[in-house]
Amino acid sequence: MKAHILQETNWKDTENKQYKVAILPWGATEAHNLHLPYGTDTILAERVAADAAAIANLKGADSIVLPSIAYGVNSGQMEVKLCMNINPSTQTALLRDILYVLENHSIDKLIILNAHGGNAFQPIIRELSLEFPDTLMAAINWWVVCKPEEFFDEPGDHAGELETSAMMAVSPELVLPLNQAGKGKEKHFKIEGFRKKWAWTPRRWIYISEDTGVGNPKKASAEKGKVFIDACTEKIAEFILDFSKVKEEKDLYEK
Repeated sequence: MKAHILQETNWKDTENKQYKVAILPWGATEAHNLHLPYGTDTILAERVAADAAAIANLKGADSIVLPSIAYGVNSGQMEVKLCMNINPSTQTALLRDILYVLENHSIDKLIILNAHGGNAFQPIIRELSLEFPDTLMAAINWWVVCKPEEFFDEPGDHAGELETSAMMAVSPELVLPLNQAGKGKEKHFKIEGFRKKWAWTPRRWIYISEDTGVGNPKKASAEKGKVFIDACTEKIAEFILDFSKVKEEKDLYEK
């Protein structure tokens, strides 16, 4: 039993405890090349959230990790078998219900720990902050907490060296041998604005990748994954601790 993980603890432990921060791991269920499991994003979000909360709580953060959400926005992968999609409006409704529970139990800070590129929580937080003005909300994309290029030769965008290394470190039993992985070759946009990312449109996965991967995993290793995850986890733990100390929203800003 881990007291900082709601799914593993019990009412005996929670009944008289006042938590300062709730942490919500949010992943997705989608194909990850040929060698990684559909639950890659969720598995990694849960691990990083749990480890960061444990470190932060040793310093007095009093955080609790909520059960993860394994469904993300995958509207660009509808042709890929069993890539599960929920819409941003559904995510908003889910968060609204979760915030209602937190508010009723006097937990006024929520951190969404996101592990899926298709999820975008900024507009959702802007909307819900008007409905729950007394709750501070933050979103962390754990993939970019540290600079991937400082840890990997070719990080990749989806199921490449970075993500494969992370899964090798966390759940190696779910990773197929790399000689069974696709190359993760990406077909780029023809239009310059999209290619250079100053214009945006959703990527349609069947047109950009033959194996659902974007990024070559061949140089992945568990050692690289552990170093990267540990570095990100330490930074996130410090953020959780700092966030837990905020009394009012104005305390977020310099005096």
